Amino acid sequence: MKNPLKVTLRGITNDQVDPSVDTLKATAIPLLKKFGVDGEHFELKVVRRGMPPGGGGEVLFSCPVRKVLRPVHLTDPGKIKRVRGVAYSVRVSPQIGNRIVESARSVLNRFLPDIYIYTDHLKGANSGKSPGFGLTLVAETTEGCFLSAELASNPQGEGTTVLPEDLGKNCAKLLLEEIYRGGYVDSTNQSLVLLLMTLGQQDVSKVLLGPLSPYTIEFLRHLRSFFQIMFKMESKTFEERKGAEKVLLTCVGVGFSNLSKTIK
Repeated sequence: MKNPLKVTLRGITNDQVDPSVDTLKATAIPLLKKFGVDGEHFELKVVRRGMPPGGGGEVLFSCPVRKVLRPVHLTDPGKIKRVRGVAYSVRVSPQIGNRIVESARSVLNRFLPDIYIYTDHLKGANSGKSPGFGLTLVAETTEGCFLSAELASNPQGEGTTVLPEDLGKNCAKLLLEEIYRGGYVDSTNQSLVLLLMTLGQQDVSKVLLGPLSPYTIEFLRHLRSFFQIMFKMESKTFEERKGAEKVLLTCVGVGFSNLSKTIK
């Protein structure tokens, strides 16, 4: 684009289908910064939360404009140093958030002491139109990469009622699975990092990923169809790191440039 972006998005902010605003804020924005998209007006702010089916959420997104994306070498994820998270609840008892936090910590505290999960209970107009609750967890490594996991309650009137204790424990286990899979980004952001590498300058970019998700495999086919970009894939195993087998993906960017922006 020619001018910086500032938009207000309304609808559902947290559900069981798409990555939530909390996950995008904690993982996708730091990833974009590594490609050179950064600035003081680069943020994703949750004003109102909206759970399905009613929605009613509101998010403010502002993003600077860049002429090009820089190539990256994201090959050393580092080791997990802390876990952060948010347990949100809307139009339900405030105690539900505390119950989610306690159950998640009961699993994670066996492995790591530095855990902080804050509760976000919204009331009135800021709570959207439908009741619900959920948890988003993010593990940060020593090299500044973020691995996330999230779970949300069933939509109002659909399926069985989910206990907050079960949701907290299951979300913590999902985060441990993401850590086991490893890589520089989690399975949610695999396709995003590959797209940014493809659109980068005509230079070599590398990224270390865990096992590729079915979505990412299909996305690689789309990149080949649209950009004629083929990634070199190398299987990697590390004796010092326990976990799933890793994949090192390498490509040369297409040299995409923002024609609307004249300066870098």
